[in-house]
Amino acid sequence: MTMDPLVERLRRLDACAVSDALDKCGLTGVATGIPQFSGAGRSAGRAITVKLGVGNRGSGPPKHLCANAIEIGEPDNVIVVEQRSGVEAAGWGGLLSQGALVRGIAGVIVDGPVRDIDQSIELGFPVFARSLTSLTARGRLVELSTNERVTVGEVTVDAGDYVIADRSAVIFVPAAEIDRVLAAAEDIAAREDAMAKALRAGKPIGAVMGGDYEDMLRS
Repeated sequence: MTMDPLVERLRRLDACAVSDALDKCGLTGVATGIPQFSGAGRSAGRAITVKLGVGNRGSGPPKHLCANAIEIGEPDNVIVVEQRSGVEAAGWGGLLSQGALVRGIAGVIVDGPVRDIDQSIELGFPVFARSLTSLTARGRLVELSTNERVTVGEVTVDAGDYVIADRSAVIFVPAAEIDRVLAAAEDIAAREDAMAKALRAGKPIGAVMGGDYEDMLRS
């Protein structure tokens, strides 16, 4: 399976560098308040989107929520779930983590509650979510769509957009903007690495984090 080279580049960065790059490019895409509850390190890839809610599910045979996303997912993918219904019910659980792990999926981001988090911790599968619950989605939520537009925090996310998540934040980058955002983030990361080397060499922090640092997003 061929890895998307843009995903490979994204995985070498951290969320803060990408956030700074969005600022530099005049873009938005930061979703805060979605902590990492399981898994180690950052997750990055292209979004498979799932929208959950109350009401009538789409046509076709009954299927557990997020199962479609897992079945089409690959190692380049992160599943992104909108569960903004206001109903206390999990948008993800332990068996879904197991299924996603088998597929090699890079992680899941849920704008809403998740459950079975101890199972996801044991599996080492990366789960980012608003909160934890024990309440099942059965009888409470349905899957409204897969790979259609969703909202996470204040960010609109389309299927195929790029996402990177770590303990600082969840960041979304529109697919059409990924080239210039990656270039800006890589430049920022390289310049911060040079600053860190200067600090280790004994240069005063005031000199290192002076005008060059403050002007970095404008140059």
